[in-house]
Amino acid sequence: MENKVVMENNEVVVVFKDGSKKQIDKLIGFDDEGTGKSYIIYTDNSTDEQGNIRITASIVKEPNNPNSELEEIKSDREWKIIDTVLRSTMDNIRKRMVEKGEVEGKPEGETE
Repeated sequence: MENKVVMENNEVVVVFKDGSKKQIDKLIGFDDEGTGKSYIIYTDNSTDEQGNIRITASIVKEPNNPNSELEEIKSDREWKIIDTVLRSTMDNIRKRMVEKGEVEGKPEGETE
């Protein structure tokens, strides 16, 4: 059995192969036309040794099933897709924050 993602009362829970459960925060869910797969980028809000929040991603086997199994991402191509989507989302969030005056500066990649 693969890990599963379960929607319980608007909470997202990963059920691991051993039956243990962990609540996660879904950051982004998207479909990729190139691979024909659905992905979820999420965090359990744990941190690494430097204090950075860990973020991971998985393939959602049955995106319309609230009890879908998750599949490990194994290809470099798919990790590049995940990285691109995550960076693009972060750039868009930063741009909106700059426009609202919540942070100073320009979004990455923008020049005067």
